[in-house]
Amino acid sequence: MKSLDIYTDGACSGNPGAGGYGAVLLYKGSRKEISQGFRRTTNNRMEMLAVIKALECLKEPCNVTLYSDSKYVVDSITKGWVYGWKKRGWIKSDKKKALNVDLWERLLPLLEKHNVEFIWVKGHADNVENERCDELARGAIAAGSLLEDEGAE
Repeated sequence: MKSLDIYTDGACSGNPGAGGYGAVLLYKGSRKEISQGFRRTTNNRMEMLAVIKALECLKEPCNVTLYSDSKYVVDSITKGWVYGWKKRGWIKSDKKKALNVDLWERLLPLLEKHNVEFIWVKGHADNVENERCDELARGAIAAGSLLEDEGAE
């Protein structure tokens, strides 16, 4: 399998508010950047969508090292929380409904297709690629042409 690095970030102006995601995919010296903005969404949704959209760019199963500054995304996967939520019918251990189920249901099959190692990086801490993802996400908000986030609550 091919191996690549992916960096992702989400941003929101207000929470909820206008939001965007950015991702950088790095493979053997090649670079792909993706981003999109949305009218009304949340920061966590944009963090998740960045991961989803980046993984959806891959045309075949890959080994991926994925860097995100989102504890919500990274911990939900690496600590297994999301699998418990799904097993309980999308109910968290505190008996409350899990959020962003539509996006988790898009992400989990991608994690079955690809071998993804999630690595948390501190945001706004001079990680060049994480900073670039933040620029992409904020730029997508500023650019206009914002889409509707159908799953936003």
